[in-house]
Amino acid sequence: MKSKIQENQDGTMRALSNRHVQMIAIGGTIGTGLFLGSGSTISKTGPSVMLIYLVLGLFFFFMMRGIGEMFYSDPSQHTFVSFISRYLGPTVGHFTGWTYWIGLVFVCMGEISATATYVKFWFPQVPAWIIEVIFLGVLAGINLIAARLFGEAEFWFAMIKIVAILALIFTGIFMMFSHSVTPLGHATIGNIFHNFQLFPHGGVSFIAAFPMVFFAFMGIEFVSITIGEAKNPQTVIKKAVNETLIRILIFYIGALTVIMGIIPWSSITPDSSPFVQVLKLAGLPAAAAVINFVVLTSAASSLNSCIFSAGRHFYQLATEVPEDSWMRKTFAKISNNGVPARAIIFSAALVLITPLISLTNSLASVFTIVTGISSDMYIIVYTLAMLAHRKYRQSADFLPNGFLMPAYKIMSPLTIAFFVVIFGSLFFVPEDIIGAVGAIVWTVVFGAATYIHQRRLVPDTDR
Repeated sequence: MKSKIQENQDGTMRALSNRHVQMIAIGGTIGTGLFLGSGSTISKTGPSVMLIYLVLGLFFFFMMRGIGEMFYSDPSQHTFVSFISRYLGPTVGHFTGWTYWIGLVFVCMGEISATATYVKFWFPQVPAWIIEVIFLGVLAGINLIAARLFGEAEFWFAMIKIVAILALIFTGIFMMFSHSVTPLGHATIGNIFHNFQLFPHGGVSFIAAFPMVFFAFMGIEFVSITIGEAKNPQTVIKKAVNETLIRILIFYIGALTVIMGIIPWSSITPDSSPFVQVLKLAGLPAAAAVINFVVLTSAASSLNSCIFSAGRHFYQLATEVPEDSWMRKTFAKISNNGVPARAIIFSAALVLITPLISLTNSLASVFTIVTGISSDMYIIVYTLAMLAHRKYRQSADFLPNGFLMPAYKIMSPLTIAFFVVIFGSLFFVPEDIIGAVGAIVWTVVFGAATYIHQRRLVPDTDR
C-alpha cells in the first residue's frame, strides 16, 4: 500500500523519496567537470590533482554539514537562501536570493548549450536552437508535472553517470592488476608515482587548478533544495550530506586513480576527455560516442536540476516581497500539482535567450564572460551561507541535539577562509580575472542598491 504524499502549508508536496534524494545528491556531486574537465586539471598538476579534489571535497562536505544543520532545524524551507535572510537580515538575503537565482539561470543557459553541442555529435545538420528548445521544453515539462517526476528523471540520469564511472573504475582495476599492455607502456599503479612532483608545472599552475576543481563541485548544494519536498526530510538530509565525502572519494579519487594508472599522467592531453582516452586504450573504439552519451545525460541532469532549483528560488523571492506587489501576486503561487509552476515557467523562459545569444560569435563571447561572472558569484553565496550558519548557532533556533557540524569552532572559520582563498586564486587564472572583477562589481553595485531599496521600505513598514 502506497503511503500518502504529505502536503506542506504552502501547497507543495513531499513527493521525493529517499532514493530520489540520494541520487540527486550523487548527481549534484558528479558533473561534466569530471568527465571532460579533469584532463585539463591533470595536465596542470599531475597526480597532485587528487590532493586538490580531496581538500575541496572536505571543505564542501563541511559547507553541506552547515547547510544541512540549518535544514534539519527547519525542513519546511525550500532554499538555503531563506536561512541567509533569517540570520543575516533581509538586505543580505535579498541580495543573495537574486544573485543565486540569476546565477542559476545562466548555469541553465550553459547546460542547454552543452546539450546541443553533444547532440550535434550525432546529428550535425540539426540547428542548435531546435535541440535547445526541445530539451528545455521536455525538462521544464517534467518539472511542471510533479516533484516526483523530476526526482525520477534525476534518479535515472544519476544512474547513467554512476554506471559509467564504476565501469571505468572496474576496467582500470582489471587493467592495472593484469598489467595490460598499452601503446604507452603498461597499466600499473606505479604510473601515478613515476616522476612524481607536487608542482610539476610550477606553483601557479597548481593554484590555478583550485578554481577549476571548485567549479566541478558546483551544484553539490542542489540536494538541500529538495528537502522542502522530501518525505522524512530530517532523516534524508543526514544521509545525503554525510555520504557526500564518500561519494567524492569513490567517484572522483577512484576515477582519477585508474585514469592515471592506465595512462602516465604526463601523457594525458588536456583537450580530450581522459575517459575517452582510457576507453580507447582499453580497446573500445566507440569510446567517444559512449562518453558523449554520458556527458549528454550529465548536462541534461544539470539542466533538470537548474530548472528545479531556479523555480524554487524565484518562488522564494516572490514570497519575500510585499503582499500587494505584482511579483508576489503572480509568482508566489503553487499549482494543483504542488509545484511553483509560474516561477518555473518564468525561469525556463529566460533560458530561451540562449538560442538568440548563440547566433553570433561576439554575443557568445559576452555570454561566456557573463556566465563566468555568475559562476564566480557562487563563491560569495557559499560564503554567506556559512556566515548564516554561524548566526544560526547563536540564535534561539539552534538545536544542540540536532544534526551538528563536526568540529564547528575550527572548521566553520576555516571553511569561510578557504572560500576567500578560492576567490583570490581566480586572479591566477587569466580567463577568470574578468569574472572575478565582475563578481566584485556586482556585489558592490547591486549590494548597495539592495541596501538603499531595503532602507526605503523600512518607513513603509513602520507606519
